[in-house]
Amino acid sequence: MRFEFLALAALASASTLTPPVVPLIVRNPYLSTWLGSARKAPWEEWPIFWTGSHIGFSAMASVPSAGKVYPLLGRPQDSIASSHRKYNVTFPDYLGTHFDASTTNLTYSIPAPSLGGTPLRLTLSFLSPITPSSTLRQSVPAAYLTVIVEGDFDIDFYIDLNGEWVSGNRGNEIRWELLERDYSELERDARAQTHIKTWKIARSNEELLTEWADHAEWGTLHFSGPSDASHQAGTSAILRQQFSNTGSLKNHVDTSFRRIMEEEPVFAFSKSFKLGSSSASRSSKQEDSIQFTFALVQDPVVQFASARGLTYMRPFWASYFSSPDELIRYHYNDFETANVLAKNYSDTLAKDAFASGSQDYQDIAALSARQVLGATQFSGTPDSPILFLKEISSNGNFQTVDVIFPAFPFFLYTNPRWLAYLLEPLLEHQLSGQYPNDYSMHDLGYHFPNATGHADGRDEYMPVEECGNMLIMGLALANAFRYDTDPAFTSASADSLANVVEGSRVWPDHVDAFGIDAGIMTGPAAAKKWLSRSYKLWKQWTGYLVRESLIPHNQLCTDDFAGWLANQTNLALKGIIGVKAMGEIAGIVGQADDAKYYEKVANEYIEKWQDYGVSRDQTHAKLAYTWYGSWTTIYNLYADSLLCFHIPKTPASKGFRWFGQKPLAGGSTSLFIPDKVYKMQSDWYYAVLQRYGLPLDSRHLYTKSDWEFFAAAVTSQGTRKAILDTIALWVNETVTDRPLTDLYDTEGQGGFPDPTFMARPVVGGHFSFLALERACGGKAIEALRFLDEQPPAEINIEQALLADTAPLEEDEEPMADL
Repeated sequence: MRFEFLALAALASASTLTPPVVPLIVRNPYLSTWLGSARKAPWEEWPIFWTGSHIGFSAMASVPSAGKVYPLLGRPQDSIASSHRKYNVTFPDYLGTHFDASTTNLTYSIPAPSLGGTPLRLTLSFLSPITPSSTLRQSVPAAYLTVIVEGDFDIDFYIDLNGEWVSGNRGNEIRWELLERDYSELERDARAQTHIKTWKIARSNEELLTEWADHAEWGTLHFSGPSDASHQAGTSAILRQQFSNTGSLKNHVDTSFRRIMEEEPVFAFSKSFKLGSSSASRSSKQEDSIQFTFALVQDPVVQFASARGLTYMRPFWASYFSSPDELIRYHYNDFETANVLAKNYSDTLAKDAFASGSQDYQDIAALSARQVLGATQFSGTPDSPILFLKEISSNGNFQTVDVIFPAFPFFLYTNPRWLAYLLEPLLEHQLSGQYPNDYSMHDLGYHFPNATGHADGRDEYMPVEECGNMLIMGLALANAFRYDTDPAFTSASADSLANVVEGSRVWPDHVDAFGIDAGIMTGPAAAKKWLSRSYKLWKQWTGYLVRESLIPHNQLCTDDFAGWLANQTNLALKGIIGVKAMGEIAGIVGQADDAKYYEKVANEYIEKWQDYGVSRDQTHAKLAYTWYGSWTTIYNLYADSLLCFHIPKTPASKGFRWFGQKPLAGGSTSLFIPDKVYKMQSDWYYAVLQRYGLPLDSRHLYTKSDWEFFAAAVTSQGTRKAILDTIALWVNETVTDRPLTDLYDTEGQGGFPDPTFMARPVVGGHFSFLALERACGGKAIEALRFLDEQPPAEINIEQALLADTAPLEEDEEPMADL
């Protein structure tokens, strides 16, 4: 297959951070392969599943004229002698790991066989394409590996994988086959497609909708290469030794089905690149490539307690393709289109993130993108899409509301429609009456992939948290519709498209012939329609917040690892903003009386909240109303700006904002939360910043990166930069050894506290800057420019905390109602 592979190799060349782990093939909770120990050479450790368990996946190269074998990925060298009469094992020069939002490139330099010759450059380019303009492509549970070689001498390439891709239990038996089609002449000429051969690997006895150590125990792995590649299945050591000896495979399939690590069966391809065989090539560098794809096909993907009852949910792609084999062939030949669409997103994200923060922020956002989508499964049909989500690593809950909430800035920025698909199963289930409580449920099921609900109402108890989260996300999505904030990369130009989707003819109102989303309605009418359907729930949840949010009783918030606590300042703020959001929702839907009532309640509550939650010297928010001498990160302040509540209605509508002296009575700027609260917290965060970031609160030195970005988004540029710089330093220096954690220590080695989180989709919160800049037609971020008028104030932290614990003055009233 020929394409502009040099452009692909350069695609992910700008990253500068050195995270401990980077994504290789990451599409959903079960197709999730990462480069562990990414600061080392890729041949020093095996690739890992997101849990940290090893995955059998190796690659080697050999230079026949030099008699040298070069391990590239995994540890294939463990299976072969380091020195042999026909070859010697040696290691290439590793040129580093580079990544963008969809691509990770591992690049090597292999010495020339002749003294003074030019080294060959070899790149393993992994593409898990993020395609906001094509929900169909995003739903495909598959990724690409392109091997790119540039040089002037011959080189052979080998790749294999084992049964750990289809089970977490090495004792399970697997079966396999090689699918090779006998193409007719007509098929060979059709649209110049590359014809492929595919390894199909699965458990001998699949266990539907079950897991072992978070690995799926059902589904078939499809590992595909071009039909002219050599192939072989057999014992790992035998195949690797054979390739090292001969530079090729035998096109033979071992049919002795057995357990995953019983004479470890592997499934391999090889390819010989003849770069130095022609006289023309000896004086100039040649380029060539080979493409592989990896797909984990599951049907059903989950079971869901929908309005019609417990339902096996089919994958979204099944609406377009009649069989997995058809899907695999299409996906393999769709590379150029998928790459263009992914590059469009990656380039836009890089530009926006750099402008919003720095090169470091660009890298952090790029590193986070695949991790967010790696927790999701697309299901439903084109006329009713659903996006399911696993609470990866923390406990495996299904569709956890307070995991979607920190992730939702990613979806607002990338494709707001995908946020609607995430919320849909929660709304459908609760509208159907299957959940008995009057507050929002915490999740749809104890463990993914089984969304069996909580008919007994005994899900994790976070009532204020989840009601506030749902109302905030609901209005944020409606605002995205109202302000038409669909980003530019959700559309694609026709000249970038080449691969027609035959099944698209069935869904002409939802997708065009090339699989690009179509017929998407935005604007006020779309917002009203979406909100109206669930108005009963919005109102029900707000009723709970009116009763319970101002003074929250002893309960958990989303940071449940920190324990139960009454009177939480930050939690109360979320609930109050939720009430305010309901006033806006009611207004959009046309319920004027409701809008007026909730607006009035929210305004009364926010005044009291400032009295209850702010320290006596007005320097910071307290962790809890009655916890004097404490402080907290009030990351829920972010929602006030995101939902357009911090945009002055008068006289800002005339292009003016009051700074310094405030207007006289009658000239109110109508801010929900006053500027002084933003300024107070911005200065405080700057003062309490640690080596690796902003601690969550005064109880511990650990932090959560999602909330750091929420908090930093509504601070001054100086404070934002300081927080971002410390997080970037943490990414470069942390000793954590799993896909990006969101919970870590801000001092010491930046390691895991207890519990250990990894690979969670909450890193979508890292997109908080970007979502805010798109909010409210761009006005939300402009309304915070006042924060940059002065540098952060100097605060004596110890003195401020002591002042809050001093005895009450005569004119101070105790909070008797608490």
